Amino acid sequence: MSDRPDISAHLRRQVLVEAGHRCAIPSCRQTPVELIIPWAKCQKHEFENLIALCPTCHTRFDRGDIDKKSMEMYKQSLSVLNSRYGEYEQRVLQHFVDDSEAECINLPFGQNTEILLMYLLRDGLLIALPDKRPIQMSSRGREYMWYELTNKGKLFISQWKSAENIE
Repeated sequence: MSDRPDISAHLRRQVLVEAGHRCAIPSCRQTPVELIIPWAKCQKHEFENLIALCPTCHTRFDRGDIDKKSMEMYKQSLSVLNSRYGEYEQRVLQHFVDDSEAECINLPFGQNTEILLMYLLRDGLLIALPDKRPIQMSSRGREYMWYELTNKGKLFISQWKSAENIE
């Protein structure tokens, strides 16, 4: 029997919400997840010491395939992403993580789109392609617009995927 106490429901929920109930490693993002903590070192459950990982990435971390510094950077990246970008923006970023060949994304066009993408656009990670007007893509007359990942955006995605500082 371990002397390790259980993680409180409130703390567990905070860590899961931080990672979107998915693995914190951006190139993985699998479910289900486990919460891990370097217990031998810190001996207490605190938000800053916990991260959500799928069982495979948890095993990879335990084996040393993923080093401690990388894990700290994944945790830090979650903080930056969650404090700066909304859910819609994070999904757009995840699209570029998942498809490393993609440079553009076609999204529904309208006044809400610019608001939903506001910080990606302001931070210069994404731009609306000016030479491509909104196009009708559905039988309901819905229009879509192309958005391109900028060089700054490509660097951001690359740094996030490789557990480098994204601030």
